[in-house]
Amino acid sequence: MTSQTDSPRDSADRVLIFDTTMRDGEQSPGATMTLEEKLQIAVLLDEMGVDIIEAGFPIASDGDFEAVTEISKVLQNAVTCGLARASKGDIERAWSALQHARKPRIHTFIGTSPLHREHQLSMSKAQVLDKIRETVTFARSLCDNVQWSPMDATRTEEDYLVETVALAVECGATTINIPDTVGYTAPRESAQLISMLHQKVPGLKNCIVATHCHNDLGMATANALAAVEAGARQIECTINGLGERAGNTALEEVVMAMKVRRDILPYRTDIDTTKIMKASRLVSTVSGFSVQYNKAIVGKNAFAHESGIHQDGMLKNAETFEIMRPEDVGLTESNLVMGKHSGRAAFKDKLAQLGYDIGDNAFQETFVRFKALADSKKEVYDDDIIALIEDTQTSTVHDRMQLVDLSMICGTRGPATATLVMEIDGVEHRHETTGNGPVDATFNAVKALVPHTARLKLYQVHAVTDGTDAQAEVSVRLEEDGKIVSGHAANADTLVASGRAYINALNKLMVRREKTLPRQLK
Repeated sequence: MTSQTDSPRDSADRVLIFDTTMRDGEQSPGATMTLEEKLQIAVLLDEMGVDIIEAGFPIASDGDFEAVTEISKVLQNAVTCGLARASKGDIERAWSALQHARKPRIHTFIGTSPLHREHQLSMSKAQVLDKIRETVTFARSLCDNVQWSPMDATRTEEDYLVETVALAVECGATTINIPDTVGYTAPRESAQLISMLHQKVPGLKNCIVATHCHNDLGMATANALAAVEAGARQIECTINGLGERAGNTALEEVVMAMKVRRDILPYRTDIDTTKIMKASRLVSTVSGFSVQYNKAIVGKNAFAHESGIHQDGMLKNAETFEIMRPEDVGLTESNLVMGKHSGRAAFKDKLAQLGYDIGDNAFQETFVRFKALADSKKEVYDDDIIALIEDTQTSTVHDRMQLVDLSMICGTRGPATATLVMEIDGVEHRHETTGNGPVDATFNAVKALVPHTARLKLYQVHAVTDGTDAQAEVSVRLEEDGKIVSGHAANADTLVASGRAYINALNKLMVRREKTLPRQLK
C-alpha cells in the first residue's frame, strides 16, 4: 500500500487542477491518441504544474492500461490517476497500472441518479450503497489516495446523494468529486449543491471536494467556478475543453479566470500559464480537433483586434481592450519573419520564442521542411512554423502508412487524375486513379492502395496565413463501424496536405481497431 496522500488543501485559497484530457478528452469521437502522444501531453502537463493527471481507464483496453503504466513512470510532480468503475476487477486493473507512480490515485465511480440506477445499472438504492461500500473500501485497501464520484450527481435526489457521499467518506475516499455528467446544472445550482454537501456531510472537512462539469449548455466554466466559491477545491478539466459531446470545463479558462479576476475570485493554482498555448496547440494537433478562432484564451482571435476603435485604443494603451497580456499565456510579441536565408541558430531561437523545445531529430526534420517551405514562400511567419511543428508531430515514424509522392492532372476538362506513391509497412506502392476533382481523386488513390470501409464525415481546409502562398491546414474525419478518427496535416500544397491528413486518419484508425470495448460491469 502506498503512503502517499494529498492534504485537503495547502491553504484556504488553493485550488487543485485535475486534468482529464487523456481520459475524458479522448472520449470525444475521433480524438484517439497514441501512447507517444499521450506521453508528450503528460510530460507537458506535469511541467506546467497540473496537480493530478487522469491518464486513462486501464480496464478499457490494453492500450489504455499501457498508457497509464507508462505515464506513471514519467510524471515527476503530478499525481497519476487511473479511472475504475465500481468493480473489484476494474480497481485491481487500475492499481496494477499505477504501480510505478510516485503519487498514485485510484478514481472509482458509480451512477447514483434515478436514470442511471434504473436504466444503466438496474440496481436499487440499497444495492448501489452496498457497491459503494465494497469498492471504495477495497480501493482504499490498495491505495491511500482514493477519489470517488457519484456519476450524474446533479440529477440525483439530494437526500440520497448525501447518503452516498457520506458512505464514500466513511469507507476511506480522500477526494469526493461531484460530476455534472450531462452538463445539466447552472452556476447557482452548482454552488448550492457543494454548500449543501459541506453542511450535511461533516466528514467532508477532511476531504477534497471536486467538481467535474460538462459544457452541454455552455456553462461548464461558470459552474466550476461557482463550485469553487462554495468550497470545492479541485476542478476537473481538459485542455481546450476537449471532451464528449460539447466538451468539459476548459483548463485554460478556469485558470486564467482565477488569475485575472483575483479581486472577486481570490483563489490560486500552481499552473505556469505561459505554457497554456503550447499545451493547447499540442492537444489540438494530436486530437485532430482544431481550436475555434474565437475560443477564449487560446483561440487565434483571442488577442486579435480588427475594429478601428479597438486598434486605436490598443495603440494608446493595450489595457483598453485586453484584460490579459498575450505573453501571460505563452504568446510572443516577436515579428521576426523567417526566410530561406535563415540558418539553424535563428530557427532554433524562433522555436524557443514560440515555446517549443524539440529533440535533435525532430529539429532537423522540421528545419529541412522549413527550408523547403521558405524556398516556395517568400516570408515564413510564426503561424507557418507552428503548423510545420504540429504537422511533424502528427506524422510519426511509427505510422504504418506514409505519403511519398503525389502528382495531379486536373482542370476544366474531364475528371482529375491522381498518381500516388505510398509507403505501406516499409514498402512503396504506386497507383493512378481518377475522381470528381483533385481531392476526390487523391482520396480514391489512397483507398485503392489501402482498402477500407470508413466513411468521410468531415473534410475541412483553412489557410495558416494570408496570401495565395499560404500553407493549407487540412482536417479529415473518418467513421468505420462506430469508430471515429481525425487526421490533420499542413502543407503549402493543399492536395498534399489533404492526402497526408487522410492517411493520418487511416493510421489512427488502425490504432483504434486494436482497442477493445470495456467489459460489462460486474
